[in-house]
Amino acid sequence: MAGRSPSPMTGTTVLVTGATNGIGKATATGLASLGARVAVVGRDKNRAESVAREIIANGGLAEVFVADLSSLADVRHLADEVLARLPRLEVLVNNVGGYWRSRHVTVDGIEHTFALNHLASFLLTGLLLPRLSAGGHGRVVTVASNVQAVGRIHFEDLQGVRKYSGGRAYNQSKLANVLFTYELARRTAGTGVTANALHPGVVRTSFGAEDPATFQRLVMPFMRPFMKSPEQGAATSIYVASSPVLAGVTGQYFAKSAPARSSKQSHDQAIAQRLWRLSEELVAANSAAP
Repeated sequence: MAGRSPSPMTGTTVLVTGATNGIGKATATGLASLGARVAVVGRDKNRAESVAREIIANGGLAEVFVADLSSLADVRHLADEVLARLPRLEVLVNNVGGYWRSRHVTVDGIEHTFALNHLASFLLTGLLLPRLSAGGHGRVVTVASNVQAVGRIHFEDLQGVRKYSGGRAYNQSKLANVLFTYELARRTAGTGVTANALHPGVVRTSFGAEDPATFQRLVMPFMRPFMKSPEQGAATSIYVASSPVLAGVTGQYFAKSAPARSSKQSHDQAIAQRLWRLSEELVAANSAAP
């Protein structure tokens, strides 16, 4: 009797940020079920360990990393720990994100939505890029949203100091995810690293629960029965991270596990390059300090 074929992700190491609940947890457990060794990243140690135990109990492989990715120092510490503990890294899933109705700033003094939803992925990807490229076939998968289509990069007020709304900040951050992905794809061309973004769909999660908008408090309870489960929402992340069909495919946007068209502005290279430079300046200004 022939031996069982190996799972499609056997021998692959994947890091998933925001992996302790919702889409991130479903992505981590789904990739583990395909044979991947999954690095579970979350800010709550107990929850991260719980996800890892669940993966291991189901026959998978998991590592736990604890970091609050709204802090650039924590992002740097996470990268250092990953490089020390994981000799290989083939896939990075930038899943972490959030929504806040009112304006908050991080420990670095950066507007929270922009810091967590964009800068964390920007910095972490840059720090891990040498490890991702080492094997010649790394993947960077960034979870965006279709609200990128209504987002604008407000360069004159990037952090919402003069004018803030949770929706505007969130939409901007999701457009930033796509602009970052396309610019990263251009910069890593020929290295073997691919960069793709995706829309997971409208999913039943605790999204925005820390500081919900009126819409979320009043309307979302009625919409929840019609929304995707986290497992359904994670399907596109898992596909983009694992599908052999996408080997070498880069600079694309996906929805429902298929290529999709992102907004016209997301393809503006001048905007992408300007955002990249500003992001570099922000992370450099908040580099590790004594």
